[in-house]
Amino acid sequence: MGALSPWHLLLVLGIALIVLGPGKLPETGAAIGKAIRSFQDAVNGRDDAVSTRPSATTAATSPLAPVSPANPAAPTQPAQPPERPVD
Repeated sequence: MGALSPWHLLLVLGIALIVLGPGKLPETGAAIGKAIRSFQDAVNGRDDAVSTRPSATTAATSPLAPVSPANPAAPTQPAQPPERPVD
């Protein structure tokens, strides 16, 4: 059996367009692409969703990462405004 020619691919895309319609075709293509990528990652042993140690960029952008003050010697609480004298 020979390789797929461009005409075969056009025929398959035409049938998919007729069956799925122009609205669902991009969504279906994106879902198939994500499935293929996750399958390739699983076959290659890459698991980006669960890592044993966070990388430097993940720790810096994580919402749970601790934020260090710019000047450690400065107080962490904002200064209170001076009280106004009562007339």
